[in-house]
Amino acid sequence: MDDTAPGTLAAEDLDCLIALLAEGGRQVIGPVRRDGAIMLDPLPAASALPWGWTTEDRPGHSRLRSRPDGAAFGYAVGPDSAKRWLHPARQTLFKAERGAEGGMAIERPAPPPPLALVGLRACDLAAIHLQDKVLRDGSHADPHYASRRSDLLVVAVQCAESGGACFCASMQCGPRVEQGHDLCLTEITEGQHRFVVEIGSPAGAAIAARLPLSPASPIDAIAPQSAAAAATREQSRALPQEGLRESILAALEGPSWEAIATRCLGCAGCTMVCPTCFCTGVVDLTDLTGAATRERRWDSCFHLDFSYIHGGPVRSSLASRYRQWLTHKLVTWQDQFGSSGCVGCGRCSTWCPAGIDIVAEAMALRPPESP
Repeated sequence: MDDTAPGTLAAEDLDCLIALLAEGGRQVIGPVRRDGAIMLDPLPAASALPWGWTTEDRPGHSRLRSRPDGAAFGYAVGPDSAKRWLHPARQTLFKAERGAEGGMAIERPAPPPPLALVGLRACDLAAIHLQDKVLRDGSHADPHYASRRSDLLVVAVQCAESGGACFCASMQCGPRVEQGHDLCLTEITEGQHRFVVEIGSPAGAAIAARLPLSPASPIDAIAPQSAAAAATREQSRALPQEGLRESILAALEGPSWEAIATRCLGCAGCTMVCPTCFCTGVVDLTDLTGAATRERRWDSCFHLDFSYIHGGPVRSSLASRYRQWLTHKLVTWQDQFGSSGCVGCGRCSTWCPAGIDIVAEAMALRPPESP
């Protein structure tokens, strides 16, 4: 078969793919069912995938539901994204311990193993691209992120249906997987359970050459486009970009932010699940033996101390902190990095305990249309 043509992989052969990804000590990360959600965790075998499970998502609501077709990737997105593995929530920078003669011994953690991420969607790939701009390709590159990113393998999955919080089509970040992947799988459950395998890079082609692939039939070959078109039609939510920047900037002193603050808990959950938020803080920990550990941890503009300078925090109210987050995500991110900071995955709305919906709040800032 043509090295670049899509092939078909039987569902029972997914373990072969996982084994190839794990060669050379690579850590394979993929979707598993855990704690009432679908998370990205170590994936030892295909049997750990969430076969026959989907999610019911909308702002402030996510529930696992069984599905009759036994699909392995039959859900939209969970609370996890690639961010947890490429830009970890907690990371030890170094440990220091006083020696017997008074000197300090510095110990730095060993480099992490190379990663293979399985099951990422188009919005996740767009989020990685945005974090690359900030953490790898910017003027202040993060060596820890760059190290994890350098030898990354990505096996993406083509969305065949959209979740209740998805709006990636309006952000031009999906649902069709088009770039940023090594391999892309489109799952077909009718008839023989199988996956159409598309090649996205030379590394993906090398893996595909060792898989037990069959040539894709004409119908299977167009399955990725058909699935993406169906997922696009399913999306009932949209955040039109035309005039959005002007509307938000014109409403900076309006009453909407105080109204949001009456519902917002300030928990920072939206920034934790957001696949593009990148803020961190540094914490020094000591013990009674004289040893010290410096950790980097995710931080959030929703935290009161995030904007603290001498005299107090710059943004002391919840209204000002929510305004900072939304305006940076949808407006000033463009000034810094040349694109929106939102990929339309809907995680911030789904996992907000108060059900605050970024689409609804941004649209509410637009001026009313003339009759």
